[in-house]
Parts: sequence; structure tokens; C-alpha cells
Amino acid sequence: MRRVIKSLVLSAAVAVAMAPAAARAEGYVSPWAGINFGADVEDGRGAFGVNAGAMGGGIFGAEASFGYSPSFFGTENEFGNNTVIDLMGNLIVGIPIGGQSGAGFRPYVTGGIGMIRTQIDGGTLLDVSIADNDLGWNVGAGVMGFFNDHFGLRGDLRYLSNFSDTSLDDLDFDGTFNYWRASVGVVIR
Repeated sequence: MRRVIKSLVLSAAVAVAMAPAAARAEGYVSPWAGINFGADVEDGRGAFGVNAGAMGGGIFGAEASFGYSPSFFGTENEFGNNTVIDLMGNLIVGIPIGGQSGAGFRPYVTGGIGMIRTQIDGGTLLDVSIADNDLGWNVGAGVMGFFNDHFGLRGDLRYLSNFSDTSLDDLDFDGTFNYWRASVGVVIR
């Protein structure tokens, strides 16, 4: 009888050890700083923000992205208090090289839709007060590199645009409002 019990206990232990682990989402938060450049921005304007998301099953995930760009159109002397704020909901696809824990890196592509808010409150070049909330979209790519289970760095390049012609006619945009942003930040998972 003792052998039977030992065999059952050993079999149960082997079954538990060999059973697949429960799937879990890999959540992360990534504060960042970046530079806006391209079509509708004076090159080199700074930005900062945060991305937060989760990767389910290792490859596919979703994230929320918030960006704040003070003095986006130029100095306060020229354009007054001027900002661009973007808030996007994105899908993200990334392949974890080195696994989902410990050191490794994850190249990814991302894209989604959300809001782009532009605001200008007067200045010497443009003596108007304009605020506009537009439905926008973004696409991008980057890489997250991890030093251990919980900490790493992230580099990202994104293109942001609104869907329709902007109402900021005084700034002479050709159709939609759009720009590029390169950013780097820490990532905590």
C-alpha cells in the first residue's frame, strides 16, 4: 500500500510540475521624454508623457499613451501659451526576445486612435485664442529592453495626425495636423 501512495504522490507532483503555467498579462508603465519634429511643428520642440499597457500572451497587447508638448508651435513671445496634448488608445504587437521575464528586449509596432488637443492663447505673431479637440491617430515602432524582471529602457518613434482638416486656419496648415515624435524613457513592468 505504501508503494501505491508513494507512486500516486510522485505522479501528482510530476503532473503539477509539468502542467502549463497560467497565462498572465505583463503590465508596464513607461514615463518618457521626447522631441517633436516634422510637418506642422518647429523642429526640436520637447515633449513628455507616459505610456501604460499590458501584453497578454507575450505578443499582443494594448496601451494608453499620453503626451504633453508645451510651446509646440514656437516661443510664448511669438505664439503665447501654446500646447499640444495627445491621448491615444493603441494596440501593440511585440515579440519578447529573451522571454517575458528577466533580461531581454522586445521590438514592437503600435498604432491606435484618440484625441489631439491644440491650444494657442495669443502672442505677438498670432493674436487669437484657439483651442481644438480633434480625433486623431498614431502609428509607431520601437524597442523595450529589460535589465531584469522589472526595469528597462524604451525607445519609440511615432507619427501622429488628426483625421480631418484642422480649424487652426490662422496657422496655414495644409489639411490635417501632423507631426513625428522620437522619445526615450524608462519602462517598469
